[in-house]
Amino acid sequence: MAAKAAAVGAEPKLRSHIIEDQDAVTPVVLDAMSRTPNARLREVMASFVRHMHAFAREVRLTEDEFELGLDALNRIGQATNDSHNEAVLFSDVIGFSTLVCLLNNGQNGATETAAALLGPFWRMHSPATANGGSIIRSPTPGPALFANCRVTDPQGRPLAGVEIDVWQASPVGLYENQDPDQAEMNLRGKFTTSAEGCISFRSVKPAGYPVPTDGPAGELLRAQQRHPYRPAHLHFLGYKPGYKTLITQVFVDDDQHLESDVVFGVTRHLIGDFRLGEGPAPEPDVEGPWYLFDYVFVMEPGEAKLPVPPIR
Repeated sequence: MAAKAAAVGAEPKLRSHIIEDQDAVTPVVLDAMSRTPNARLREVMASFVRHMHAFAREVRLTEDEFELGLDALNRIGQATNDSHNEAVLFSDVIGFSTLVCLLNNGQNGATETAAALLGPFWRMHSPATANGGSIIRSPTPGPALFANCRVTDPQGRPLAGVEIDVWQASPVGLYENQDPDQAEMNLRGKFTTSAEGCISFRSVKPAGYPVPTDGPAGELLRAQQRHPYRPAHLHFLGYKPGYKTLITQVFVDDDQHLESDVVFGVTRHLIGDFRLGEGPAPEPDVEGPWYLFDYVFVMEPGEAKLPVPPIR
């Protein structure tokens, strides 16, 4: 009976984890993780270890380079705070965020409306704004922009009741949380589509801007002799139960950095049509040039799930 009890409680025999040489490291680590109960965690971590070990062997990673990499990883965390997410930014500038986005949305970017990066500046509680209202909440110089957007399903049928978050940088290239001269939630708003699937709003024409370069992401860009600029764009997040949450950006079509976005976020379907208005603007207080922006978004059936806000 004692022998039987011991057998029931015995753990499966592990292979020896004594390392004989560098070739033995990878299989030993994989064996140590092979009994992970969560199948997806087991699959992801096994692949991660194989690729990381292969990477170190391919480039013959030196100990100094290893220490430099660990230091950069630590500083990415240290540079992240309530108003800035360096981890998202670093992932963006190496193209990893865009790759993951296209792997998981919109048939690899080939649908009429492709998904795009959430970016590091989305905030959860942007103010509810009436259709046709303005998201300008403090004096914001720049050409007036009048946006008319429509949301449909893949068959072109209008989707009513979609919550649409809109946010953008000001014409000086700063989001309101970066700029003490802007009011709280300036150039942010949450709209709800009408029975025809439409929203409209007033803003200012966005401008391109450099991503923050005072952390590890900026150091990498300088070492690679890359510019830090994003082309001008508007952010949109669409949420409706029964449909996959749409996170996307639409880019100004004449921006000088359209073909060299530092975070590789521009896909063909996300280049918008920002037309210079002719004659009187839709609202009488507009002086100088003004622009019209029209766009149709497509939301696919699926899980409605909001992302974790990168900042508060």
